[in-house]
Amino acid sequence: MRKDLKHISKNFNLTDEHKVLRDPVHGYINVYYQVIWDLIGTPEFQRLRRIHQLGGTSQVYHTAEHSRFGHSLGVYEIVRLMLENVKNLKSSLTEFEQVAVLCAGLLHDVGHGPYSHAFETITGINHELITDRIILEDTGVNRVLKQVDDKLPQVVADIIAHRHERKLLSQMISSQMDADRMDYLLRDSYFTGVSYGEFDLFRILRTIRIVNDAIVMKESGIHAVEDYIMARYQMYWQVYLHPVSRSFESMLSSVFGRMKHVDKKYLKGAEFLIPFLDQNSFTLDEFIALDESTVVVALSNLKKSEDPILSDLARRLLTRDLFDYENLTQKTDVEAIKSKVKAAGYDPEYYVLKDYMSQFLYRPYAADENAGLSVLRDDGAVLELSHASSVVRGFVQGEEKEDRKIFFPKNI
Repeated sequence: MRKDLKHISKNFNLTDEHKVLRDPVHGYINVYYQVIWDLIGTPEFQRLRRIHQLGGTSQVYHTAEHSRFGHSLGVYEIVRLMLENVKNLKSSLTEFEQVAVLCAGLLHDVGHGPYSHAFETITGINHELITDRIILEDTGVNRVLKQVDDKLPQVVADIIAHRHERKLLSQMISSQMDADRMDYLLRDSYFTGVSYGEFDLFRILRTIRIVNDAIVMKESGIHAVEDYIMARYQMYWQVYLHPVSRSFESMLSSVFGRMKHVDKKYLKGAEFLIPFLDQNSFTLDEFIALDESTVVVALSNLKKSEDPILSDLARRLLTRDLFDYENLTQKTDVEAIKSKVKAAGYDPEYYVLKDYMSQFLYRPYAADENAGLSVLRDDGAVLELSHASSVVRGFVQGEEKEDRKIFFPKNI
């Protein structure tokens, strides 16, 4: 055992040397356990290099080319930073639990498909269920985990899926104040070139406390939490839900919709997508073989399809000839738009697309057990955040923000 790490491992193998991966957000990703290093090397995890973190958002922010691979490493690193910086957290967990939650942070997104959440919406294939399968079925990930401990795959899967009896472990990965959100806000802000997602990560880590086996925030950290919540709000409406990104993703959905309804002879060169037109017909191996590079190949082949709708939509996606949009209100004459589209020679079913998005900035526990956050006051009392912060209270009392768009070809 390396002398510098005697204190962190009794039962789990360490790497021969301290492994680091340079990272623009965290400086370094630090790897001490061999199981983490081995998981990074599995085909299922390496596949995440070929899945963009932000899907269609790269059509808006040209530097948003970062991957689920980098984000997953970042989530792992924040979990590791939690263990090192959150008072009493590490001592409250066994080494097995520490390793399991580190693995869970690394693997939480391993089930994402091409274009991430867009693919999930289009196909109805839940990435969390695929993640569960990749961890529990016969895969490289499963074999690496089982080599450490036969129980480890199930425990890691349970942490990610919120099935584990210690809710604290799941909270670290997915909750109001979790490693997943903290990494993607900082990472997405960096790679899109905006400042909306910035917040004081280390101030938050230093003011997190563990009370009744749950994450709470010290009262002195409320301002950092308020900044974090506002960062999420700004990133959603300025970046994640940008209408150009939604145009791209709506058109991608239209391609899949058309593929479902045409004769399969028109899908030459894209046949490998057929199993995903029905969410129950694909195998796990077929899913793992699918990434954004293969979808681009499919679109390139569909551009030559004898079906004019598939050919045109594929061309538009590949060349960023995206649909125009306008706000969809009660005054919007949808039928008039459809008539113009039809007169221009397009089928409104595939060329007039509606999209609806809504968001609450913050939800207390009553609405969602994973949404609220508790605050530890100086007198020892624990309050839900909206009762401790007048700023957050205003968020809760405010109306749900919504945005409706209708998309259609330009210059009709």
